[in-house]
Amino acid sequence: MMQFGIFTVGDVTPDPTTGRTPTEHERIKAMLAIALKAEEVGLDVFAMGEHHNPPFVPSSPTTMLGWIAARTQRLILSTSTTLITTNDPVKIAEDYAMLQHLADGRVDLMLGRGNMAPVYPWFGYDPRDGIPLTVEHYGLLHRLWREDVVDWEGRFRTPLQGFTATPRPLDDVPPFVWHGSIRSPQIPELAAAYGDGFFHNNIFWPMHHTTQMVELYRRRYEQHGHGSADQAIVGLGGQAFMRRNSQDAVREFRPYFDVAPVYGHGPSLEDFSAATPLTVGSPQQVIERYAAMREHVGDYQRQLFLMDHAGLPLETVLEQIEILGEEVVPVLRREMAAGRPAHVPDAPTHANRRDQAHHGGPDLLAEARERP
Repeated sequence: MMQFGIFTVGDVTPDPTTGRTPTEHERIKAMLAIALKAEEVGLDVFAMGEHHNPPFVPSSPTTMLGWIAARTQRLILSTSTTLITTNDPVKIAEDYAMLQHLADGRVDLMLGRGNMAPVYPWFGYDPRDGIPLTVEHYGLLHRLWREDVVDWEGRFRTPLQGFTATPRPLDDVPPFVWHGSIRSPQIPELAAAYGDGFFHNNIFWPMHHTTQMVELYRRRYEQHGHGSADQAIVGLGGQAFMRRNSQDAVREFRPYFDVAPVYGHGPSLEDFSAATPLTVGSPQQVIERYAAMREHVGDYQRQLFLMDHAGLPLETVLEQIEILGEEVVPVLRREMAAGRPAHVPDAPTHANRRDQAHHGGPDLLAEARERP
């Protein structure tokens, strides 16, 4: 089955209709309320970004996700970016293994380079090394979760001798990794080499670009021997704003779009919606737009929506999540399941990966040691 959920970048943005900017405390509390609402309405995933600069607040994803883990039962807790470049892979290995235990396995993460060059020197790195850092750091992280004792030497951090990351992954099954990218082909290549998931956060890009990136990943996944191209694990980003009447949705959302830091002062709402997956209209319009995504990328495993951005007030965001969970996602689940080939895998969970590893399926841990 597919997973549906929401992701947040944690921006602190003025509401253009009132001029009021929430405090950092208010924004952090709002993100917690949004996660709880996601579980309440039956969504599968809550994912949050990682930023270390204003106007964003999510500098410590595991802290927030640990809080959410204690107050939810079903929700998969993920990241919409964990910075594999500027974070120490040892710390990533230990932090997310700890979170995995606290959440009883309801954890995965999306690795990314980030898109803000000034962050690199704050952590002692050069932004020109973004891709080499990604490759080297992930190679180490991959080993730390799969080998009890690691000897390692690389270019960007001090060597390790006889090192054991603690705690060990729950049930000896590491958290599932998505590699997130918008434009760099090296990232779907990396995901394919390891047999991991590829997430294309296509919220600013036309579908032909998304199709090219996903096709590259699927082709290379098959060439690396992990399965057929249509068995590769794919996720997509998305954006929507809904009201019963599509004209009401456009009228209400337009001021937020027009001045939003991420896409304001550029193309019109109509042009941007035509070129990208942003859908502003009725729930039925959102259903039709997103049910058609597999025509562009094939059957895929995860669809996340950005709902709390551009200064939208919390009350409005919670209304949007309710519409998404109660009216849109149930229909999309049925639409996406119809005609889905039996050999296309379900979205990864800790339970199905544990069963595959330990109950007669391929030995994921032995396989992992043979990968790059």
